[in-house]
Amino acid sequence: MNPIAITGVGVASPVGLTPDVMWANLIEGNSGVDRIDHFDPSEFPCQLAAQINNFDADEIFGERATRRLDRFVQFAMYAARQAFSHSGLNAGDSVTANTGVYIGSGIGGLTTLSEQTKVLEEKGNKRVSPFLIPMMIPNMSAGQVAIDLGLTGPSMAHVSACASGAHSIGEAAAVINRGDASVMLAGGSEAAITPIALAGFTQGRAMSTQFNDKPQQASRPFDADRDGFVSAEGAGILVLEDMEHAKARGAEIHAVLVGYGASSDAFHMTQPPDDGAGAALAMSRAIDSAKIDPSDIDYLNAHATSTPVGDAAEAAAIRAVFGQHTDNMPVSATKSVMGHLIGAAGAVEAIVSILTLCKGAIPPTINYENPDPACDLDVVPNEARSTEVNVALSNSFGFGGQNAALIFARN
Repeated sequence: MNPIAITGVGVASPVGLTPDVMWANLIEGNSGVDRIDHFDPSEFPCQLAAQINNFDADEIFGERATRRLDRFVQFAMYAARQAFSHSGLNAGDSVTANTGVYIGSGIGGLTTLSEQTKVLEEKGNKRVSPFLIPMMIPNMSAGQVAIDLGLTGPSMAHVSACASGAHSIGEAAAVINRGDASVMLAGGSEAAITPIALAGFTQGRAMSTQFNDKPQQASRPFDADRDGFVSAEGAGILVLEDMEHAKARGAEIHAVLVGYGASSDAFHMTQPPDDGAGAALAMSRAIDSAKIDPSDIDYLNAHATSTPVGDAAEAAAIRAVFGQHTDNMPVSATKSVMGHLIGAAGAVEAIVSILTLCKGAIPPTINYENPDPACDLDVVPNEARSTEVNVALSNSFGFGGQNAALIFARN
């Protein structure tokens, strides 16, 4: 792939509503996990999540507009406005006609669907909102961002569970490479901290259930005592730009997307194979597309959700791809601080990877207390590490065995 300039980023995360605030909390290891207060979680085996509690949608969008936007769309629009402003782009015919939007979501408007299902059951079909469908469908974050910013380029939502955000970024780069747009806003958004989602994930034995009385210790990737992931919500949006286009307008280039790889496990609907073969294939394809050697990777932001099987499989995949270089390569799991943002995870963690290039530091994997021999990696345990990072790889793996890997380099 041709290198793609990253000229803007924006986030809404459980540990910060701007990239700088999020970064500061990641570096300090300040967990965003706590007991759920969006609803009463007492009846559930898992009672924890990483929520965004200081987001005033009425103030940002206006009360009338907010009523017609599911929470996952609100997060996407908020992060997209940040990213667009950060990029220095200005709305206008030459910009909007050549700018597209690829924003994925693993689940879409589950909050709206849950609320309107209750309305149907209690009050009948005539009381269901006419905005139900356009509020809940997963492509609406991309659609509403395009409307909000007046962007008439290609618009699409990639839905690949926990890899949605990363796939959206990689595929947006392909749009630019083939000349269908000069600029793409790409990323992911999710807001699925709801009773039905919590019930489904816990019944599927995917979530942490042993740390309800110690919420901030619950997300513990690679640790021997990990017992499942912790749900989170938010969005991450990047501005991807044709390199010549960015240079011609004098844009600040924060990093360069140099590699993208995707694969399928073709194995199981929720679990990876023990050897992480599909994950290894995605990483290898990203490295090949970047035309670099595995030893050129200075830092890897792991998918690492804190599930027993998933973390071990990813560790095996990393060993398979990087061989002896694995021992020299820091591998941290920022879900230990932020929880798992599902369809937004890959985008937010791509931004984290970009920030490691810009800031000269690597966020820690917190709650790492008991090493697991199956995850024999340098996980940057518990404390951030100051070091220059020139090339970073970010992993994202989704239910259905859908894998994506992105490689960013300093400009």
